[in-house]
Amino acid sequence: MNLDFSIIIKYLPFLLQGAGLTIELAVLGIAFGILLGLVAAFMKISQTPLRYIAHFYIWLIRGTPLLVQLFLIYFGLPQLGITLDAFPSSVLGLGINSGAYLAEVFRGGIVAIPVGQSEASLSLGMGKFLAMRRIIFPQALRIALPALGNQFIISLKDSSLCSVITMSELLQTSQRFASVTFASMEFYTAAAGMYLLLTTVISAILRSLEWRLAAENRTRGC
Repeated sequence: MNLDFSIIIKYLPFLLQGAGLTIELAVLGIAFGILLGLVAAFMKISQTPLRYIAHFYIWLIRGTPLLVQLFLIYFGLPQLGITLDAFPSSVLGLGINSGAYLAEVFRGGIVAIPVGQSEASLSLGMGKFLAMRRIIFPQALRIALPALGNQFIISLKDSSLCSVITMSELLQTSQRFASVTFASMEFYTAAAGMYLLLTTVISAILRSLEWRLAAENRTRGC
């Protein structure tokens, strides 16, 4: 078996371009997911019929594979007269999928805050919305940060599934050149290494952020 990893150097600019698209998909997908997750979390903890909609959304998305969801968006929606290109389909799929998981992350963070915090805020004359925005949610976000970071890493890796709907992200770029050069081991190893590098850097950034937040809490005596 002859392996020649020097071939990667020739195609490295294209792989880096694919990696850039992978990061873009992950960032936009998680941003959309945060928005959906927040809405679903507040719906779920509300005492209104909206909580049933949130329950259904979380149950449906967490119970079906992301790949199937991408197929439904990219190949299924055109039958209903809604046609989306590969990029918005990928962002929509990643966002909807991550939103279902983030909804539980945010809900868990909110309910972990002692009830006394909310009662104290209300006793100071704050309304429920103001108390949530200024007192409860900032604390809940600190609790949710590790899980939020993990979901971002998951979305980064899950973006590889977008290759099946013609997105030229890192995996599909590697597949394309592997099929042309017959250097499958070299290109897939390079792709794996780039994914590993990206997730390692993100993990380091998240650990640094968590350490800073913990240091702030110690300084405040929390």
